Order: sequence, then structure tokens, then C-alpha cells
Amino acid sequence: MALAFARPAAAPPVPEWRIEARPVAYEEAVGAMEARVAAIRSGLARELVWLLEHPPLYTAGTSARPEDLLLPGRFPVHPSGRGGKYTYHGPGQRVAYVMLDLGRRGADVRRFVAGLEEWMIRALARFGVRGERRPGRVGIWVELARHGGPAGREAKVGAIGVRVRHWITYHGLSLNVDPDLGHYAGIVPCGLGGFAVTSLRALGVGATMAEVDAALREAFAEAFGGAG
Repeated sequence: MALAFARPAAAPPVPEWRIEARPVAYEEAVGAMEARVAAIRSGLARELVWLLEHPPLYTAGTSARPEDLLLPGRFPVHPSGRGGKYTYHGPGQRVAYVMLDLGRRGADVRRFVAGLEEWMIRALARFGVRGERRPGRVGIWVELARHGGPAGREAKVGAIGVRVRHWITYHGLSLNVDPDLGHYAGIVPCGLGGFAVTSLRALGVGATMAEVDAALREAFAEAFGGAG
């Protein structure tokens, strides 16, 4: 059963959606997010959901440990102000940067993170994939046996890392559509050693990035309110 999230009395605003046709450099994306956060806070811009891909790189969240970078020099490493540890971004992975005004959406960061998880779960369900939460592990997980894999094994298909400034969110989530999963070998993803990483393609789902974007847009209002 889907979670029911409390709503503020007023209807949530309708965010702008932007989809990039080319990979965006990480530092360029961070700069653009910070500028947009300031504009939203000042009332000069709407909320924004920004869908993009990055060139291959690792990011280090605020809790990243040096020992979790297993192959220094393989890809550029970017310190990040988001929460979490090391993660990978690259082609074939849909990154969704989410800039919402939590001051207008209940001022609850924990509920926002739960909303990101619910968003991914509902989008994955449109492709016949059952995404699940795990206590103590932020992100979305899949039981591999449901897709022809070994019984009792699970893998992470979506990661979350957020930052909030003056109640405006940024950073967001990444969903593995068809990235090179071998690129994760350079890090301990999210500091969780012993757990596999998967993708829609590895699960037998041949969805295009455009189809994933459409599923994310449809599922957004179900998780957060405010049409996509």
C-alpha cells in the first residue's frame, strides 16, 4: 500500500520541468541549482524538476569516507554538499534534481525524502518493477529473484542525496536506466559494502530514457502533489 503523506492546506505549486538533451558537467549543474534556489527563495522563479545525465564521475557527499574511494583517478571526484557518501553518475543514469519550496509544502525534510522514495517506487511500477525501501538504507531496492536473479539477493536501483537551504531543496535522486554498472567498482556505493547495484536494463526492462522521463513526470504528482 502506498504511503499517505500529509498535505499543507493550500494546493502545492506546479513546478517547471526541464529535460537536458546533452550531458551536463557536475559543477555547472551545482552552480545552476544554487542560482535557482536563490531565485525561488526570492520569489523570482518557480520550483524546478531538472532531468539530466552527467559525464562519468563520482561525487562525495558530506559523510563520504576516504576508504570508500577504491580506485582514485578512474573518474573525476567532486565534493558535494548533499547528504550521503560516494555515488556514481554517468550516461544511462537519469538524474533528477529537485528544487522545491518546503516552506509551501509542509516544512518537513523527512517527509520530502520519503516522497523522493515514493516517486521512484511509483515510476518503477510503471515498468513492472517493484521498488522497495529498506530500514536504515536510503534509496530504492529490488529483489533480484523477481527478475530471474538469485533468490535472497537484492540490489539498489535508485539513490537519493539531498540538501536544503532556507527550506528550498536541491540535489535529489538518480535512477539507473542503462548505465555501465562496472563503473561502480571504483567506489563503495553509498558506503554500503556487500550490496549490488542494478539497472532497469539489467532487470530485463528495455525502457528508453524518454519513457523513464514520462513515468517520472506522471508519478511526481502522486508523490508530491502539483501536476508535472
